[in-house]
Amino acid sequence: DLGGGYFAGVTPALQGSWLAVLGYGALGVLAAILGGWWPALAVRGLAPAQALKGVPMQPGHAPSGARAWVGPALMALGAALCLLPPVAGLPLGAYMGIAALLVGGILALPAAVTRALSWLAPRAARRPLALLAVERARRYPGSAAVATSGVVASLALSVALTVMVGSFRQSMMTWLDAVLPADLYVRALAGGRDAATLDPVFIDAVRRLPGVVRVDGQRQRTLILDPQRPPVTLLARPLRDAQGAVPATLPLPLVGLAQPLPPAADAVGVWVSEAVVDLYGAQVGQSIALPGLGPAGTRFVVVGVWRDYARQQGSVVLDAADFARLTGDTAINDLAVFLAPGAAAEPLQRQIEALAAGQVQVSSAQAIRRISMNIFDRSFAVTYWLQAIAIGMGLMGVSASFSAQVLVRRREFGLLRHLGLSRAQVLGLVTAEGALWTVLGAVAGLALGLAVSTVLVHVVNPQSFHWTMELAVPIGRLAALALAVVAAGTLTAWASGRLAVRREAVLAVREEA
Repeated sequence: DLGGGYFAGVTPALQGSWLAVLGYGALGVLAAILGGWWPALAVRGLAPAQALKGVPMQPGHAPSGARAWVGPALMALGAALCLLPPVAGLPLGAYMGIAALLVGGILALPAAVTRALSWLAPRAARRPLALLAVERARRYPGSAAVATSGVVASLALSVALTVMVGSFRQSMMTWLDAVLPADLYVRALAGGRDAATLDPVFIDAVRRLPGVVRVDGQRQRTLILDPQRPPVTLLARPLRDAQGAVPATLPLPLVGLAQPLPPAADAVGVWVSEAVVDLYGAQVGQSIALPGLGPAGTRFVVVGVWRDYARQQGSVVLDAADFARLTGDTAINDLAVFLAPGAAAEPLQRQIEALAAGQVQVSSAQAIRRISMNIFDRSFAVTYWLQAIAIGMGLMGVSASFSAQVLVRRREFGLLRHLGLSRAQVLGLVTAEGALWTVLGAVAGLALGLAVSTVLVHVVNPQSFHWTMELAVPIGRLAALALAVVAAGTLTAWASGRLAVRREAVLAVREEA
């Protein structure tokens, strides 16, 4: 459980499926076959004389019109697929849309590289080596696209994971601040199906403790809205003020409404979580059936939707006074203890524990926040290693591409040596090309990653977990990630370029004969 403490005392057994292993292996073989077949299509029309002379294909030409539209078309298709509803609770349309976005973005690289370098070429005219690097990349955009496609894909996925995890973390912190307004929280330790209840005498004793200004109780039960689904959680807590009105600000992170709608006079207002909206179709202003809650004929109306990260199966909240009036149940499971300004929480926590003789769990809001965020960080720690692996694989592609191009261009480098360039200048040229291509790949990867992260946050997450989050872009972390990729790509190009200066220029040019 990555150190989260979910399965304490349990030793999990390693689970594996040979069918899945063979399936992934078959996908790898298929990718390798396609990876060899695709460039083979491109060389079918190459003249044998050009091939023997080592002349690159289609020099000076941008991608043809028949190919230039494929990338944008796939990206548009991906955006359309993301609008599809989930299938059997799985966001299959969004998954296919992400794949289409990535493939379309990579196929659109040559056209994007051509436009970017056409803008950059006049600005590099004053520096011959820089101009040479820009012009060659501009006239052979396919080579740049091939070299950087791995970086684009890996960086896009890394950016998407970073933004998704960062957005979830920021939303989680905001949610904890909204649902934990009190200073201390008290919960009974033992109980049955609907959790243990607290003794009224104990509750009164907590209210009389010095430094305590307010104590709110919460009742928790389970409701079965659909026998085919897990039960939802019913939470009864004080929501109205002393005059019996619902205040504009509630200790609930409402979604979509600045304040709850006033219920009808003959109805009881309830607040449902986003999961209830997705799973049961409960919309604001509509009636919802709550079996077993109150006498027959009681009408419940949804007056607000709130974000609940703790109960994926759904939850319903209503005012404690309404719950007691409908059911006659005045028991309390949890207490929210508000302290006077300046009152110390730790001494009061020990006093409450002493009053209950070890039958309750007392936690401060700060401790709950800290434990929750620690569990969150441990749960998503593996994503950082996945990002490192993805970027490493992308850089391996850059290294392989540059090494192959260095071997193909050895005559070109020999000619540059004959024209007067030193070994250091040739190496600098290759390094500059690598830096330029990696920068373009980083920009494209960032753009694609932000698009994919938008799909993950606003489509995949709600369809998979039935809750929403706010998109938060960690600009500093993304900038550091992009700079690290550019630096590593440049270093990789430099290491590959060292092969270009090992051979003597005369020997390299003599091969032309």
